[in-house]
Amino acid sequence: MPITRRTALQLLAAAPAVSMLSPAEASQQTHPGQSGPYQPQWPSLQQHSCPDWFRDAKFGIYFTWGVYSVPAFGDEWYSHFMYLPGRPEYDHQVATYGPLDKFGYKDFVPSFTAQHFDADAWVSLFKEAGARYMGPIAEHADGFALWNSRVNPWNAARMGPRRDIVGEMERAVRKQGLKFLTTFHHQWLWGWYTSPDLTSDIYNPAYANLYWPHEYTLGTPIPKDYCPPVPGAFNYDHPEPAPTARFCEIWRDKVREVVDRYHPDAIYFDSRTSIIPETYRMDMLAHYYNSAHHDRREAVMTYKEKDFALGSGQLDIEAGQLGDKADYVWQTDDKLEWNSWSYVTNPDYKSAGRIIRQLIDIVSKNGNLLLNVGPRPDGTIPDEDQSRLRQIGAWLRVNGEAIYETRPADKFGEGPTRIKEGTFGSGSKIDFTAQDIRFTTRAHALYAHVLGAPGSQVRLASLRKDTPLPSGTLHHVELLGSSAPIRWELTSDGLEIQMPEIRPSDDAVVLKLT
Repeated sequence: MPITRRTALQLLAAAPAVSMLSPAEASQQTHPGQSGPYQPQWPSLQQHSCPDWFRDAKFGIYFTWGVYSVPAFGDEWYSHFMYLPGRPEYDHQVATYGPLDKFGYKDFVPSFTAQHFDADAWVSLFKEAGARYMGPIAEHADGFALWNSRVNPWNAARMGPRRDIVGEMERAVRKQGLKFLTTFHHQWLWGWYTSPDLTSDIYNPAYANLYWPHEYTLGTPIPKDYCPPVPGAFNYDHPEPAPTARFCEIWRDKVREVVDRYHPDAIYFDSRTSIIPETYRMDMLAHYYNSAHHDRREAVMTYKEKDFALGSGQLDIEAGQLGDKADYVWQTDDKLEWNSWSYVTNPDYKSAGRIIRQLIDIVSKNGNLLLNVGPRPDGTIPDEDQSRLRQIGAWLRVNGEAIYETRPADKFGEGPTRIKEGTFGSGSKIDFTAQDIRFTTRAHALYAHVLGAPGSQVRLASLRKDTPLPSGTLHHVELLGSSAPIRWELTSDGLEIQMPEIRPSDDAVVLKLT
């Protein structure tokens, strides 16, 4: 359907009415999760431990998919930047769709159709890729929810696709015996929509539930505490002004609604959650953990930076890694493309091999990789995404025993390549080579991952003649995916391994030492 203001407004006007819950009503909704062993205090929440299923899973997939997938320009921050003169997104918006008071972000909603969305097919693809947990972004920074919500009227069940995306994914994931994940980014909505152009549609009271915190009078000067987000401008020593109580109640109740209705095994919070006062964060997290306890589910919560108390969940390092192994389970979330988390018309894809090597490095340091995919607004996943996911899955079918259910070795690895540690470190295009080795362990085996296509010989300098091995004396070396016998010798310079001429992969190979 061509996007015009008339068709957009006609479809928005035709959306059925929805019964909205006030924060007080939402808080009064009874659910077993409101009582249980966890109290809304950090010391109580820090007693929660990481379940083995998450520790064993190693690899998950989620997808950045929403109204921002329609313009498919820039990235998933389009809805923020399109209102700021001087930004490429603003210039593109005005040149393509006209003045902002005539065609704004809300007018993209009808074209987010999802007509080809097939939850069962998506889950099958992600499972084929080797993912053990998966799910959608429940709500991104733009304020458009993908579940059938009574807290947020701007949702996919009421307009756009007119489908409960979260619900369909939850049923499909459970049907195939996997763990269900939902991610939350809606704290970014505080300050997301702002513009010096007072004629833009964000100041129209008809769209207040999407664009503005609810209690403000639209069209008036922006209050000083309405703080527009600036990418990367986080200072945890001097935090941003807290949102209003009304905004925080709605933030909390959106998460509660998803927890109570869809019972996710894992929930993930994007950065900037620290702007929500900790009383709301603690209340939300206690509700989630108690709900899971009542349902006898083992739940996981991942967070970024210093947004939750240490030990109350699992740390997530966005698009980055650790330089050494950790004594706790952590996660990296990263994208399949270099330039955007959401679908764009000019994608710059990473290779499947790079993702495989990244996964190995993360797992060797006691981490998990949560990989992002960006579907089109019609519900199709681009062939380029699908082919890379299948390549990753093919590698894992051969080498999965060295990834899943493994634990870190005494030393995570060896080799010359140094990565940039911390958030967004993976933005560097430096890649590992066949001189880089990573170790994992499982049962009585030590696995040596060669992060590239090796030559005729591999030397593991960490394993010398006098080096004690985790399970005693080395008796056997094999190459996963190959039946060729392997010749090897322990020397004072390391374990010398003669490689067969035919290898199962040029992306990375795994030597199993028993």
